[in-house]
Amino acid sequence: EVQLQASGGGLVQAGASAKLSCEASGFANRDYAIGWFRQAPGKEREGLSWISSADHSTSYADSVKSRFTTSNDRTKKTTYLQMNSLIPQDTAHYYCALILGWVTFPDYKPTLDDVEFWGKGTQVTVSS
Repeated sequence: EVQLQASGGGLVQAGASAKLSCEASGFANRDYAIGWFRQAPGKEREGLSWISSADHSTSYADSVKSRFTTSNDRTKKTTYLQMNSLIPQDTAHYYCALILGWVTFPDYKPTLDDVEFWGKGTQVTVSS
């Protein structure tokens, strides 16, 4: 059974940094891509970033690309989201998502329908 376990959320002060982790399990060694999304109350789910485990290519939403960085440790099947200069508007539930197979970014532009597995996510609350 494929599972995604996100961790690293919590309460942080505005201006601080936080690092989320997403550990994938339940599938054999193969290429994959991990995306990070977030959803705030009353708002739609927002895509933040993608990273390919095959070539570590990445893509980012314009809203976060100057502050967020995603990275991947293929051997650990763990993907990270480093978030800097957090603002209260970053408060949301953060999810990681998995697409199995070889892809490269930014050429590949996945939609929500392309996501094969979702994690339960982790809450990030930024206080002002």
